[in-house]
Amino acid sequence: MRFYMKNPQNVFLTGFYWAFVAYLFVPLMLMTAMSFKDSNFISFPIDSFTMKWYVQVVQDEQFLSAVGYSLMIAFIVTIVATAVGVWIALLASNEAIWGKALIFALACLPAVVPGMIQAISMRIFIRAIDVPTGTFAIILGHTVHAVPFVVIMAMTRLRSMPSSLIDAARDLGADNFIAFFRVTLPYLGPALVGGMIFCALTSIDDFVRTFFLGGYQTTLPMLIFAKISGGMSPEINAMATLVLIATGAVGLYAERRVRRSRN
Repeated sequence: MRFYMKNPQNVFLTGFYWAFVAYLFVPLMLMTAMSFKDSNFISFPIDSFTMKWYVQVVQDEQFLSAVGYSLMIAFIVTIVATAVGVWIALLASNEAIWGKALIFALACLPAVVPGMIQAISMRIFIRAIDVPTGTFAIILGHTVHAVPFVVIMAMTRLRSMPSSLIDAARDLGADNFIAFFRVTLPYLGPALVGGMIFCALTSIDDFVRTFFLGGYQTTLPMLIFAKISGGMSPEINAMATLVLIATGAVGLYAERRVRRSRN
């Protein structure tokens, strides 16, 4: 019989990993549990459970309006960011273009700039060009933040694309325009789907830029923030749980598409 001693380093790393998982999920589980509490206040223990908060949320016109407004902004941001991101990715991957590294770095810069700094700079910019705060300003700010996600995913996919595909299309008489829509764009499909989903999620979840660039109409993060300012309640937990379930499902789908795009 052979005996194996566990490596103390592996035991420590495993324990640290599960501690990190608990740190991530325990607050979410508590938040979800509190959304079923049959009380107007959040406190332990939970004596009885109810679904009335979810019924109240899905019937709340203010909540539904904020969801619709956020989805509308996210849809426009996704379309614009995808078009701009693919264009930048094609430029940065073109061997004939000088300064490809600089193009890529500048395109990814919004992803590393702190959100507060970017929001302040965008507020100054829209005032300089005389654009009022509101829907257009929010879309502009969210798009700048979303473009890097599309650029990174599109470039990752383009690097694995055989050049012989474009050459074959050109040999068959396709020009650059036809080759892009018939060959390049379908090849980028899985990466673009993942990038578009991440764009939508970041737009829906964006609070800081919306706070600085928004007008009178309320997005979902702004609505939740306004309700939290008046005190925590199970209704807020129910809102957050519904958003968590929706974004979690979409995020997992996006991750699956990204994994497929790498194969």
